[in-house]
Amino acid sequence: MNTDDVWHLIGRARLSAHDPRDADSVAAAAVALLSAYPPEEIKAHAQPLWDLMAVSYRQDLWAAAYLINGGASDDGFDYFRGWLIAQGRETFERAVDDPDSLADLREVIATAETHEELESEAVLSIVWTAYRRATGANLPSGAFRIRYPDLGEGWDFDDDAEMYDRLPRLAELFLS
Repeated sequence: MNTDDVWHLIGRARLSAHDPRDADSVAAAAVALLSAYPPEEIKAHAQPLWDLMAVSYRQDLWAAAYLINGGASDDGFDYFRGWLIAQGRETFERAVDDPDSLADLREVIATAETHEELESEAVLSIVWTAYRRATGANLPSGAFRIRYPDLGEGWDFDDDAEMYDRLPRLAELFLS
């Protein structure tokens, strides 16, 4: 399995989800689809899912999550990236390449008004939940490894000038 398999699953889940804009609805649809697979195939989706989490573990994306959600702890950043995965491959890849591009998303624009957090813990447990549903057992330990890169030099997410400089469109939405 590779990340293409995860993206295929997420794409199918978005098509069958009650509300494809709701990340938890996409996660529930993905669990329903994945739990029909043989247990070894379910388990094989774990590493590619966490590889997506690793590729999106970036300082600039964390800053975007901080702006959008009014803060982002370690767990909050994980849940934000879960939400981002549920938005589909194109949105995810665009955001990883240019986090400020999130300012184009209807959901992000709406969040600037509603202050609703964009997050989904459920996306992070798609494989675990599907495996448990299919087998009645927990996903075996060691099914995946989390390999986060070094974030490098830190940003001061509370420095409005720095946020305007680095993420001007998101800063305009959330700081003005």
